[in-house]
Amino acid sequence: MASRPATGRRNRPHARPRRRAPPRRTPSTAYRCGRLEDLEVRRIRRPDGSTGFSFQTFDRYQRRTIELDTAIGRLFIAGVSTRKLWRQPQREGIPVARCTVERLLRELGLAGVLRGRASRTTVSDPSALRAADLVARDFQALAPNWRWVADLTYVRTWSGYAYVAMIIDACSRCIVGWQVARSLRTDLALDALAQALWARPGPFDGLVHHSDRGGPYRSIRYTKRLAEAGAVTSVGSRGDAYDNALAESVIGLYKAELVHRRDPWRGVADLELATLGWVDWFNHRRLFGAIDYVPPAEYEATPYRAQVQAEAGTQ
Repeated sequence: MASRPATGRRNRPHARPRRRAPPRRTPSTAYRCGRLEDLEVRRIRRPDGSTGFSFQTFDRYQRRTIELDTAIGRLFIAGVSTRKLWRQPQREGIPVARCTVERLLRELGLAGVLRGRASRTTVSDPSALRAADLVARDFQALAPNWRWVADLTYVRTWSGYAYVAMIIDACSRCIVGWQVARSLRTDLALDALAQALWARPGPFDGLVHHSDRGGPYRSIRYTKRLAEAGAVTSVGSRGDAYDNALAESVIGLYKAELVHRRDPWRGVADLELATLGWVDWFNHRRLFGAIDYVPPAEYEATPYRAQVQAEAGTQ
């Protein structure tokens, strides 16, 4: 019995070949943009001298961003706050989130109006020459007058702000110089340095004076006085919260043990008198855990450190 021929599609002589799909064409510019108002036509001139047209499309995000930029620019001229800059477009039928308004303000370099004066910290010049960081967070010293750390702080009083400058010896945590003033000028830091140089026995050759990048410590008068005394200037690194941690720790104790406990202060004179008593108690009677629970003055009076200091002075 003869077998029946296969009836598959491949074995059919009359089967038509499968057509391939036509190549996908890129839609025209006008079709892609969807709306004629989303199409911008510009006349250009080619390098060979002929002229033509260029087409630029805007999607919904780009067109919405342009509309919001225009609305924010119009409202910002009136000098309103960020909250009103967010509410006003909604009144005009433009739904927008507050975070979008804040983002567009940052991109445009604008900021809402705030009551009061805006605080501005020290803005350093990246091209200016400055001393290197010779401490690198290592605040250990074998003997006094090896490393000093300095810092400034402010205290609010009824008559205005008062500024306090302190210089601390890294060996014993002893406050060797301090000063209170009404203004944050170079004289404030210079007076604290003069007191430290007068109170401590010299010589100061090889002494490393470490501070932050504040203006009083980088002034010409301050660095010149350090050079005359034989000290080496060291400045903390930028963006480092621990570059002057020892000085900030002592100032934190000063505020916690004196300033905040007796707040409010009437004026600079009351604060200066109270600071005098606290510094005397801090240097001669306060116990420090980092130096075996003895006062800083007693820690410096040990025969070993006195001998090391004498040897360091003769080298």
